[in-house]
Amino acid sequence: MAEITAAMVRDLRDKTDAPMMECKKALTEANGDLSKAEEILRIKLGNKASKASSRIAAEGVVAAYVGPDGKLGALVEVNCETDFVAKNEDFLAFAAKAARLAATSDAADVAALSAVPLDGATVEEVRTRLVGKIGENVSLRRFARVAAVGKLATYIHGGAKVGVLIDVAGGEESLAKDIAMHIAAIKPVALSKEEIPAELIKRERDIAAAKAAESGKPANIVEKMVEGSVQKFLKEVTLLGQPFVKDDKQTVEHLLKSKNATVHAFKLYVVGEGLEKRKDDFVAEVMAQAKHADRTA
Repeated sequence: MAEITAAMVRDLRDKTDAPMMECKKALTEANGDLSKAEEILRIKLGNKASKASSRIAAEGVVAAYVGPDGKLGALVEVNCETDFVAKNEDFLAFAAKAARLAATSDAADVAALSAVPLDGATVEEVRTRLVGKIGENVSLRRFARVAAVGKLATYIHGGAKVGVLIDVAGGEESLAKDIAMHIAAIKPVALSKEEIPAELIKRERDIAAAKAAESGKPANIVEKMVEGSVQKFLKEVTLLGQPFVKDDKQTVEHLLKSKNATVHAFKLYVVGEGLEKRKDDFVAEVMAQAKHADRTA
């Protein structure tokens, strides 16, 4: 059995970018033959991608793309298992390409986008290869395409954990950026109260009614209390009703009017919304792999 040195493992990793432990296993199986080990890894990467696909991917990034004329753009969320991989250059490049294709293709959903050609393959095939390469599940979770009435602007915040795409007509470019930043910080549910889902308003009305009923006040007063609570809620969760984050003495609506500008639409993505976070300790996992390697060396 040929001795598998650290230099050999490093050389194979440089050629394939496969995980260190996988490189060592492949070299052991190939009895130190670098070319054969590379071939073994190429075969195994597909299997690795299949195994990884069952694991929770709740980290990741939001990526944005806006066309040269500012009229067409998209926001995508691409997930992985750990924040470490969310900073990987190949992962970030895949997210950026997915955002561009989401804007420029006619894909109606993630399944359709996954079938769009990319780098001589399809988006799904590139994703699968990436899973095998980095050893973590990668998921193209969602995307939103916007055709602007005015002009699109984007804001990506917090290591690409929050992303905003906004359609603004009128005003200066800096205004659109400021409003996008406000959305990332305050996270409105909708543009205006007309766009708030009816079930959400009903829930708030029911909560307000239950609280008001405890006051013991007359029915007509209770009704006014409930309505006041609902209107306060609508101002808090709608972009136009919120106090502007850089000047809370005016609402976003008043700011836009003062600049003769209008927000026609916005999209806000926060990485991992509604997904269960992976609970295992990544550092502990690496240590466990190292200990296993020591035992089998």
